[in-house]
Amino acid sequence: MDVNGTVADGFEPVRDAFAGNFDALGERGAAVVVYRDGRKVVDLWAGSRDLEHVDVAVGAVGGDNPPWEHGTAQIVRSATKGVAAAVLLLLHQRGLLDLDAPMGTYWPEFKARGKERALVRHALSHRAGVPVLDSPLPLREAADPDAGAAAVAAQAPVWEPGTDHGYHAQTFSWLTGELVRRVTGRDIGTWVADEIARPLGGLDLWLGLPPEQAHRVGRVGTPTATAGTGGGLRLRPKRSVSEAYADPSSLTRRAFAAITPQPDENDPAYRAAVLPASNGIATADGLARFYASLIGEVDGVRLFTPGTMELARTEQSAGPDRVLVVNTRFGLGYMLHGAASPLLSEGSFGHPGRGGALGFADPESGIAFGYVTNGFRKSVTADPRAQALIRALRGRG
Repeated sequence: MDVNGTVADGFEPVRDAFAGNFDALGERGAAVVVYRDGRKVVDLWAGSRDLEHVDVAVGAVGGDNPPWEHGTAQIVRSATKGVAAAVLLLLHQRGLLDLDAPMGTYWPEFKARGKERALVRHALSHRAGVPVLDSPLPLREAADPDAGAAAVAAQAPVWEPGTDHGYHAQTFSWLTGELVRRVTGRDIGTWVADEIARPLGGLDLWLGLPPEQAHRVGRVGTPTATAGTGGGLRLRPKRSVSEAYADPSSLTRRAFAAITPQPDENDPAYRAAVLPASNGIATADGLARFYASLIGEVDGVRLFTPGTMELARTEQSAGPDRVLVVNTRFGLGYMLHGAASPLLSEGSFGHPGRGGALGFADPESGIAFGYVTNGFRKSVTADPRAQALIRALRGRG
């Protein structure tokens, strides 16, 4: 597999690991970008833009499948949550949103059915108690912000808000999106475009894909398993994530099935929807540049103040996750370094997308990282391809 792009001196191990993902881990098409102290030091891409028509045996693009190009974008699944979290934290930074206020302060309807004590910070740290919907929504209703917000507001909590944590896989969309609508009068996708993407020079990152950008986005899917692909998240609790997901009655399965039937991620209607828990679309540079701006200046622009950055990575939830089963750690909207989601160091914060994409920042080293792929594995977090790249970053030099 020919790898395109550049690496700065000292970052050659990342290029080797990226190439190794195609040789040994079944990668089909992907890109990785790394910034250090606001300067791009890794910019690599290879393979095919679309998952289909790839000859696994030789790693060649077949048929009319175009190659991955510089600027190819992909859906990043739950890596979108890190962007949504930044919106709420920026509103707090600007004095418009109190993290310790009840959700009902901004969204009175949310107080129904025992959720009066749910705080804004609980929504960000997966402690709000509403990871599931008793009546899942079809895509048409899920993409309607009024319908989605109404469904979450009417949902009885699974646990008393603030007393436990469990991954809000899909409901995070309506929790964060509705708070932004109530506080700003804008949908969260518009806010990201106006207040994050534009100041950063037209960031290639969208919540709600504009039609004029559709030609840049590849088709994603689950590749056929090949030797050495690994499975991610191999911790062994009493019940594994995969076992819990296979049980239709489990919180795990119900949390991921809050939108039912499962949307086709290549459907233009799904890509155009604004679902900040799951359907952001980005280039590797878009993710990495976004995270770089949270920990320092990028071309003169810094989004988070140092105080907000510390808030983002201050532990809010830790231990057995009611949804993901294994132990997880969360700050305010961000996964923190740990066994379930190994990042660069103890101080790193970011968010993976189930089975593939990853974005994170490491303030101590000045590193910001973005990885996108067209092949989603069945792992939940700790994808082996992203982990190979992180190990290369950690061990370089």
